[in-house]
Amino acid sequence: MCMKKIVTLLLMAGIAGSCSNSKYAGSNRSYKKQAKAFARELKTQPAGIDSVLMASPWVGTTNFGMRKPNFVIIHHTAQNACDSTLRTFTLPRTQVSAHYVICKDGTVHHMLNDYLRAWHAGAGRWGSLTDINSSSIGIELDNNGFEPFSEAQINSLLQVLKSLKKNYGIPTANFIGHADIAPTRKVDPNRYFPWQQLAQKGFGNWYDTATVKMIPDHFNAVQALRIIGYDTRDSVAAIRAFKLHFVQQDSIPKLTDADRKILYDLYKRY
Repeated sequence: MCMKKIVTLLLMAGIAGSCSNSKYAGSNRSYKKQAKAFARELKTQPAGIDSVLMASPWVGTTNFGMRKPNFVIIHHTAQNACDSTLRTFTLPRTQVSAHYVICKDGTVHHMLNDYLRAWHAGAGRWGSLTDINSSSIGIELDNNGFEPFSEAQINSLLQVLKSLKKNYGIPTANFIGHADIAPTRKVDPNRYFPWQQLAQKGFGNWYDTATVKMIPDHFNAVQALRIIGYDTRDSVAAIRAFKLHFVQQDSIPKLTDADRKILYDLYKRY
Protein backbone atom coordinates (compact mmCIF):
# COMPACT_ATOMS: atom_id res chain seq x y z
CA MET A 1 0.00 0.00 0.00
CA CYS A 2 1.59 3.29 -1.09
CA MET A 3 1.94 6.33 1.15
CA LYS A 4 -0.76 8.25 -0.72
CA LYS A 5 -3.27 5.47 -0.12
CA ILE A 6 -2.34 5.25 3.57
CA VAL A 7 -2.80 8.98 4.09
CA THR A 8 -6.09 8.86 2.18
CA LEU A 9 -7.27 6.01 4.41
CA LEU A 10 -6.56 7.97 7.57
CA LEU A 11 -8.22 11.10 6.20
CA MET A 12 -11.27 9.07 5.24
CA ALA A 13 -11.36 7.67 8.77
CA GLY A 14 -11.48 11.20 10.07
CA ILE A 15 -14.19 12.29 7.64
CA ALA A 16 -16.32 9.24 8.41
CA GLY A 17 -16.00 9.98 12.10
CA SER A 18 -17.43 13.47 11.55
CA CYS A 19 -20.62 12.29 9.83
CA SER A 20 -22.43 10.70 12.77
CA ASN A 21 -25.25 12.09 14.86
CA SER A 22 -24.82 15.45 16.55
CA LYS A 23 -24.87 13.90 20.02
CA TYR A 24 -21.22 13.01 19.54
CA ALA A 25 -20.28 15.93 17.28
CA GLY A 26 -17.47 17.03 19.59
CA SER A 27 -15.98 13.55 19.78
CA ASN A 28 -16.28 13.15 16.01
CA ARG A 29 -14.41 16.43 15.44
CA SER A 30 -11.67 15.24 17.78
CA TYR A 31 -11.43 11.94 15.87
CA LYS A 32 -11.07 13.82 12.58
CA LYS A 33 -8.39 16.10 14.03
CA GLN A 34 -6.36 13.17 15.38
CA ALA A 35 -6.68 11.21 12.12
CA LYS A 36 -5.33 14.21 10.19
CA ALA A 37 -2.44 14.49 12.65
CA PHE A 38 -1.53 10.83 12.07
CA ALA A 39 -1.76 11.38 8.31
CA ARG A 40 0.68 14.32 8.54
CA GLU A 41 3.04 12.20 10.64
CA LEU A 42 3.04 9.42 8.03
CA LYS A 43 3.92 11.92 5.30
CA THR A 44 6.96 13.15 7.24
CA GLN A 45 10.39 11.95 6.16
CA PRO A 46 11.83 9.63 8.88
CA ALA A 47 14.15 11.61 11.13
CA GLY A 48 16.14 8.78 12.67
CA ILE A 49 16.89 8.29 16.36
CA ASP A 50 20.49 9.37 16.11
CA SER A 51 21.96 12.13 13.94
CA VAL A 52 24.94 9.89 13.17
CA LEU A 53 22.60 7.33 11.64
CA MET A 54 21.17 9.99 9.35
CA ALA A 55 24.52 11.21 8.01
CA SER A 56 23.73 9.67 4.63
CA PRO A 57 20.77 10.83 2.49
CA TRP A 58 17.41 9.34 3.38
CA VAL A 59 16.15 6.75 0.89
CA GLY A 60 12.46 5.87 1.12
CA THR A 61 11.43 2.28 0.41
CA THR A 62 8.45 1.58 -1.81
CA ASN A 63 7.67 -1.72 -0.06
CA PHE A 64 5.48 -1.19 2.98
CA GLY A 65 1.90 -1.23 4.23
CA MET A 66 -0.27 -0.60 7.25
CA ARG A 67 0.26 -2.84 10.27
CA LYS A 68 -2.70 -5.24 10.34
CA PRO A 69 -4.43 -6.60 13.47
CA ASN A 70 -3.68 -10.22 14.29
CA PHE A 71 -5.94 -10.75 17.33
CA VAL A 72 -9.52 -10.01 18.34
CA ILE A 73 -10.18 -9.41 22.03
CA ILE A 74 -13.80 -9.67 23.17
CA HIS A 75 -15.06 -7.74 26.20
CA HIS A 76 -18.28 -7.01 28.02
CA THR A 77 -18.84 -3.36 28.89
CA ALA A 78 -19.78 -3.83 32.57
CA GLN A 79 -22.27 -1.00 32.05
CA ASN A 80 -26.06 -0.97 31.84
CA ALA A 81 -26.64 0.73 28.50
CA CYS A 82 -24.95 1.15 25.14
CA ASP A 83 -25.14 4.94 25.41
CA SER A 84 -23.18 4.80 28.67
CA THR A 85 -20.37 2.95 26.93
CA LEU A 86 -20.36 5.28 23.94
CA ARG A 87 -20.07 8.22 26.32
CA THR A 88 -17.24 6.55 28.24
CA PHE A 89 -15.34 5.94 25.00
CA THR A 90 -15.75 9.55 23.82
CA LEU A 91 -14.51 11.29 26.98
CA PRO A 92 -10.75 12.04 26.83
CA ARG A 93 -10.35 11.67 30.59
CA THR A 94 -11.36 7.98 30.55
CA GLN A 95 -8.39 6.95 28.36
CA VAL A 96 -10.27 3.85 27.18
CA SER A 97 -11.75 2.85 23.82
CA ALA A 98 -12.57 -0.01 21.48
CA HIS A 99 -12.86 -0.50 17.75
CA TYR A 100 -16.43 -1.82 17.95
CA VAL A 101 -19.31 -1.56 20.43
CA ILE A 102 -22.23 -3.92 19.85
CA CYS A 103 -25.51 -3.09 21.58
CA LYS A 104 -28.07 -5.59 22.88
CA ASP A 105 -30.34 -4.94 19.88
CA GLY A 106 -27.49 -5.84 17.51
CA THR A 107 -26.56 -2.28 16.55
CA VAL A 108 -22.85 -2.09 15.70
CA HIS A 109 -20.90 1.11 16.40
CA HIS A 110 -17.58 1.11 14.56
CA MET A 111 -15.71 3.65 16.67
CA LEU A 112 -12.18 3.43 15.36
CA ASN A 113 -10.48 2.51 12.07
CA ASP A 114 -9.25 -1.09 12.35
CA TYR A 115 -5.68 -0.08 11.52
CA LEU A 116 -5.47 2.33 14.46
CA ARG A 117 -4.57 1.38 18.03
CA ALA A 118 -7.46 1.38 20.51
CA TRP A 119 -6.98 1.45 24.27
CA HIS A 120 -9.01 -1.58 25.26
CA ALA A 121 -6.70 -4.31 26.58
CA GLY A 122 -4.61 -2.55 29.21
CA ALA A 123 -1.91 -4.57 30.93
CA GLY A 124 -2.07 -8.10 29.62
CA ARG A 125 -0.15 -10.95 28.07
CA TRP A 126 -0.82 -13.74 25.59
CA GLY A 127 2.13 -16.01 25.00
CA SER A 128 5.12 -13.74 24.43
CA LEU A 129 2.93 -10.80 23.35
CA THR A 130 2.76 -8.06 25.98
CA ASP A 131 1.48 -5.06 24.01
CA ILE A 132 -1.93 -6.45 23.10
CA ASN A 133 -3.35 -3.11 21.96
CA SER A 134 -0.78 -2.81 19.17
CA SER A 135 -1.83 -6.03 17.45
CA SER A 136 -5.52 -6.44 18.21
CA ILE A 137 -9.08 -5.37 17.50
CA GLY A 138 -11.14 -4.65 20.62
CA ILE A 139 -14.86 -5.49 20.59
CA GLU A 140 -17.11 -4.44 23.47
CA LEU A 141 -20.49 -6.10 23.98
CA ASP A 142 -23.14 -4.14 25.87
CA ASN A 143 -23.56 -6.34 28.96
CA ASN A 144 -23.34 -5.61 32.67
CA GLY A 145 -21.33 -8.77 33.31
CA PHE A 146 -24.06 -10.78 35.00
CA GLU A 147 -26.50 -11.52 32.19
CA PRO A 148 -26.71 -13.59 29.00
CA PHE A 149 -25.95 -12.01 25.64
CA SER A 150 -28.87 -11.40 23.28
CA GLU A 151 -29.28 -13.39 20.07
CA ALA A 152 -29.26 -10.18 18.01
CA GLN A 153 -26.03 -9.11 19.66
CA ILE A 154 -24.27 -12.42 19.01
CA ASN A 155 -25.51 -12.50 15.42
CA SER A 156 -24.02 -9.04 14.82
CA LEU A 157 -20.80 -10.10 16.53
CA LEU A 158 -20.50 -13.12 14.23
CA GLN A 159 -20.89 -10.87 11.18
CA VAL A 160 -18.19 -8.51 12.46
CA LEU A 161 -15.85 -11.42 13.22
CA LYS A 162 -16.43 -12.91 9.78
CA SER A 163 -15.44 -9.64 8.16
CA LEU A 164 -12.36 -9.19 10.36
CA LYS A 165 -11.11 -12.71 9.77
CA LYS A 166 -11.54 -12.36 6.01
CA ASN A 167 -10.02 -8.86 5.76
CA TYR A 168 -6.97 -9.44 7.97
CA GLY A 169 -6.37 -13.20 7.91
CA ILE A 170 -6.68 -13.47 11.69
CA PRO A 171 -5.88 -17.06 12.81
CA THR A 172 -8.70 -19.08 14.35
CA ALA A 173 -6.88 -19.40 17.68
CA ASN A 174 -6.50 -15.62 18.00
CA PHE A 175 -10.11 -14.84 18.88
CA ILE A 176 -9.97 -14.64 22.67
CA GLY A 177 -11.42 -12.81 25.66
CA HIS A 178 -10.20 -10.04 27.93
CA ALA A 179 -10.00 -12.49 30.85
CA ASP A 180 -7.75 -14.74 28.77
CA ILE A 181 -5.11 -12.03 28.39
CA ALA A 182 -5.53 -10.48 31.86
CA PRO A 183 -6.48 -13.34 34.20
CA THR A 184 -5.60 -11.52 37.41
CA ARG A 185 -7.70 -8.45 36.56
CA LYS A 186 -10.57 -9.28 34.25
CA VAL A 187 -13.55 -11.65 33.96
CA ASP A 188 -14.99 -10.56 30.65
CA PRO A 189 -16.78 -11.65 28.65
CA ASN A 190 -18.77 -13.31 31.41
CA ARG A 191 -19.64 -16.99 31.83
CA TYR A 192 -22.71 -16.67 29.60
CA PHE A 193 -20.64 -15.87 26.54
CA PRO A 194 -21.08 -18.55 23.82
CA TRP A 195 -17.46 -19.42 23.08
CA GLN A 196 -18.42 -22.83 21.66
CA GLN A 197 -20.82 -21.23 19.19
CA LEU A 198 -18.07 -18.88 18.02
CA ALA A 199 -15.60 -21.74 17.68
CA GLN A 200 -18.05 -23.66 15.51
CA LYS A 201 -17.96 -20.68 13.13
CA GLY A 202 -14.16 -20.56 13.10
CA PHE A 203 -13.56 -17.91 15.76
CA GLY A 204 -11.47 -19.47 18.50
CA ASN A 205 -10.50 -23.04 19.35
CA TRP A 206 -12.70 -25.56 21.13
CA TYR A 207 -12.10 -29.05 22.44
CA ASP A 208 -13.21 -32.58 21.64
CA THR A 209 -12.45 -34.83 24.60
CA ALA A 210 -13.86 -37.84 22.76
CA THR A 211 -10.45 -38.08 21.11
CA VAL A 212 -8.62 -38.17 24.45
CA LYS A 213 -8.21 -41.78 25.56
CA MET A 214 -5.54 -41.24 28.17
CA ILE A 215 -3.62 -38.28 29.59
CA PRO A 216 0.14 -39.00 29.82
CA ASP A 217 1.55 -39.23 33.34
CA HIS A 218 4.06 -36.52 32.52
CA PHE A 219 1.38 -34.02 31.41
CA ASN A 220 2.03 -30.65 33.08
CA ALA A 221 -1.20 -28.63 33.24
CA VAL A 222 0.42 -25.29 34.05
CA GLN A 223 2.90 -25.71 31.22
CA ALA A 224 0.02 -26.55 28.89
CA LEU A 225 -1.80 -23.37 29.89
CA ARG A 226 1.36 -21.39 29.13
CA ILE A 227 1.76 -23.05 25.73
CA ILE A 228 -1.84 -22.16 24.83
CA GLY A 229 -1.07 -18.55 25.68
CA TYR A 230 -2.09 -17.92 29.29
CA ASP A 231 0.08 -15.92 31.65
CA THR A 232 0.77 -18.53 34.34
CA ARG A 233 2.76 -16.38 36.76
CA ASP A 234 -0.40 -16.61 38.85
CA SER A 235 -1.43 -20.18 38.07
CA VAL A 236 -4.69 -19.96 40.05
CA ALA A 237 -5.79 -16.92 38.04
CA ALA A 238 -4.79 -18.66 34.80
CA ILE A 239 -6.88 -21.72 35.69
CA ARG A 240 -9.83 -19.47 36.56
CA ALA A 241 -9.60 -17.69 33.19
CA PHE A 242 -9.25 -21.00 31.35
CA LYS A 243 -12.39 -22.36 33.01
CA LEU A 244 -14.31 -19.13 32.40
CA HIS A 245 -13.67 -19.71 28.70
CA PHE A 246 -13.94 -23.50 28.39
CA VAL A 247 -15.70 -24.84 31.53
CA GLN A 248 -18.18 -22.09 32.25
CA GLN A 249 -20.46 -24.12 34.50
CA ASP A 250 -17.67 -24.48 37.11
CA SER A 251 -15.96 -21.38 38.50
CA ILE A 252 -13.76 -23.14 41.06
CA PRO A 253 -10.12 -22.40 40.11
CA LYS A 254 -9.01 -25.99 40.40
CA LEU A 255 -8.59 -28.49 37.59
CA THR A 256 -10.67 -31.65 37.80
CA ASP A 257 -9.89 -34.77 35.79
CA ALA A 258 -12.46 -33.66 33.22
CA ASP A 259 -10.86 -30.21 33.04
CA ARG A 260 -7.45 -31.79 32.49
CA LYS A 261 -8.82 -33.77 29.54
CA ILE A 262 -10.15 -30.55 28.00
CA LEU A 263 -6.85 -28.80 28.59
CA TYR A 264 -4.86 -31.69 27.16
CA ASP A 265 -6.94 -31.78 23.98
CA LEU A 266 -6.53 -28.02 23.49
CA TYR A 267 -2.81 -28.15 24.27
CA LYS A 268 -2.28 -30.67 21.45
CA ARG A 269 -3.65 -28.12 18.98
CA TYR A 270 -0.78 -25.68 19.61
